[in-house]
Amino acid sequence: MKRVFGILLITLLLSACSKEVYMFSSFHEPATDGLRFLYSENGYQWKDLNHVFLKPNVGNQKVMRDPSIVQGPDGTFHLVWTSSWKGDKGFGYASSKDLIHWSEQKMIPVMEHESTTVNVWAPELFYDDETKQFVIIWASCIPFRFPKALEAEDNNHRMYYTTTTDFKSFSPTKLLIDPNFSVIDAVIVKRKAKDYVLVLKDNTRPNRNIKVAFGESAIGSFTNVSAPFTKNFTEGPSVEKVGKDWLIYYDSYQDKTYGSMKTADFKTFTEVSAQTSVPEGHKHGTIFKVKKRILKAIQQEIQSKK
Repeated sequence: MKRVFGILLITLLLSACSKEVYMFSSFHEPATDGLRFLYSENGYQWKDLNHVFLKPNVGNQKVMRDPSIVQGPDGTFHLVWTSSWKGDKGFGYASSKDLIHWSEQKMIPVMEHESTTVNVWAPELFYDDETKQFVIIWASCIPFRFPKALEAEDNNHRMYYTTTTDFKSFSPTKLLIDPNFSVIDAVIVKRKAKDYVLVLKDNTRPNRNIKVAFGESAIGSFTNVSAPFTKNFTEGPSVEKVGKDWLIYYDSYQDKTYGSMKTADFKTFTEVSAQTSVPEGHKHGTIFKVKKRILKAIQQEIQSKK
């Protein structure tokens, strides 16, 4: 108990001195409402802003699942999301300067060249400061393209990627990783130059747990896939750095709880779920930092609409 209290005290002191806060993009089931946010001063305890910021209007099902946000060098926030369970050959996209007012939504048709593509799931944004471009990764299933384990042919996913500098033109879609199993929900983490980690979900029955792989660039190749560091029936990893440690949040969907792991090296993992709190209803998003003035403006906007 003393150790837990000490960790929380340190994080609270660090957050008090910071000019930034953590934001967690979010959605609630059944995902028809749209974009939500959590925020945190210390990266451990999260509060729900309890407001919908963008209602989805693109895609076959017009849902917003797995919202991923990254802020570019010019201050613009870029958002991508899963727009349908099945049928779409791309994902939704919009941008904002303040996380309140958003551009017109559009579809990014990254898999239209593959006519049998079943889906485009959980697009994830990463800004690569080494190549000065955005990397977008996602999971898609192309039946009979890869060997499968216990998966049906319409559930045998691999991770793909494209790059862009302006969200108008995009590089040709390429395979990011084929780990010889169905893989979804991947997140790119940069530790230092030529040192990247890919946090991913092994979606193969009966596993459905979270692992990591390692590479020398944001687009791989990623190899040395680890053993799982979560139990089965976990998904949607979101990663943030707090102090010298990395926190990995994940949806333990069978238990209907949100868990968290801490690691310093992505080799040894310690569960810290008892030290973190995530509001009920929150689902898979990404964690990023913003200036406190951004959060304050958001709170003022919400208050003005009451």
